[in-house]
Amino acid sequence: MATLTFWGAAGTVTGSKYLIDANQKRVLVDCGLFQGLRALRDRNWAEAPFPARSVDAVLLTHAHIDHTGYLPRLVSQGFRGPIYCSRGTTELLRILLPDSARLQEEEADYRNRHRITRFTPALPLYTEEDAEATLKLLQVVPNDGQVIKIVKGISAEFRIAGHILGSSQVLAHVGTDEHIQRVLFSGDLGKYHQPIIRDPVAPPACEYLVVESTYGDRIHDPEEPKIALERVIKNAALHDSEVLIPAFAVGRAQELLYLIRELEDEKRIPILPVILDSPMASAATKVYANRREEHDEEYVTASAGNANPMHTHSMIASATREQSKQLNKERGARVIISASGMMTGGRVLHHALRVLPDSNATIVFVGYQAAGTLGRRVADGEKEVKVLGQWIPVRCQSVKIGGFSAHADWQEVIRWLRDLPAPPRRVFVTHGEVGSATAMAQHIRERFNWPVDVPEHGQQFQLT
Repeated sequence: MATLTFWGAAGTVTGSKYLIDANQKRVLVDCGLFQGLRALRDRNWAEAPFPARSVDAVLLTHAHIDHTGYLPRLVSQGFRGPIYCSRGTTELLRILLPDSARLQEEEADYRNRHRITRFTPALPLYTEEDAEATLKLLQVVPNDGQVIKIVKGISAEFRIAGHILGSSQVLAHVGTDEHIQRVLFSGDLGKYHQPIIRDPVAPPACEYLVVESTYGDRIHDPEEPKIALERVIKNAALHDSEVLIPAFAVGRAQELLYLIRELEDEKRIPILPVILDSPMASAATKVYANRREEHDEEYVTASAGNANPMHTHSMIASATREQSKQLNKERGARVIISASGMMTGGRVLHHALRVLPDSNATIVFVGYQAAGTLGRRVADGEKEVKVLGQWIPVRCQSVKIGGFSAHADWQEVIRWLRDLPAPPRRVFVTHGEVGSATAMAQHIRERFNWPVDVPEHGQQFQLT
């Protein structure tokens, strides 16, 4: 008998962890951090629902921390098996995991020094040493549908998902006493026609399908994000004001730089200083530039006439803490792109202390803001928010650019599902808040009349 248990991304968009048990072997698909509401974040610190040493292997759909950020914790608890992922994901994880550990160590140190911690002393969830140990377990696999043996009775195929560089759909072949059961994990599906990387490829046939639902209850803003970005930057130049863009260091930061450079080339905006204040985003941008096999045709064309299409005309990459702190002393029209994208940590929090109370400044949200995050509270219009232990008034302008999402909306998910060669036996809708997941499930029932479940946290299903 084989089972599939949902230990994350069930009723929420974060903490992705799907556990396959078959043939006395255990394979975990994704191993993400919970983010957002405290009740979710506390799960990161709780004892794992399965012994780390009992997991034989991990398969990763992509590098984002909500899909990979628990890996060093798993390793610190005894996991020693292989971690399979695409080359793009491997290269990004070499940036993301040590940075995640470093940020946690820095935040623990900051809270201890300023005595703003619930626990004494504040501790990081894991260390840079744990992250480095994790990187040694990575095994690169092709992202082109080749079958890879994982453990006895389980093999897997990886295909392009179009979400970020290296993102994959993962098809697990799970052997049981009776048959081979194919379980397809969509991972995070990309939005069609987004810049730089290729679109999601068609899904392969499967008996069971686990599909994301981040935007299961909405469609993207029909306005082109490039037009909205043009409006924001023109307004900043007109009012000599600062623009702060919290952005995911991987994917969103690169897309922003690419579009700002295009707007400058097209003479649609004045050339303002653009500061990329995220060492992780700077490093990821280099990886994006080097992984040419995943570039779309538009990017290939742009790179033929420009050595670096992800570099604006007046761009500064802030590498050190001292350079980041220096930004606090400067004023005037400029664009600061900083991580993290949901304002859950990182340098963006220090900029928020300055920007949020400034009525002349603008904060621009260019991605999903999970419930309970600082980004969600600011985007929802709260007048006062807590940043690094301080209550800060929100007086700045707040702008949302919906079209920037790297996630497929529900109509694009349906478009992807249409290409399945045959109906799956059962569909599991995950990676969405309850309303989004429920709506996505209903869209699938109405369009295809397939059996659909919305799993709860810890719920287990037999693969028969």
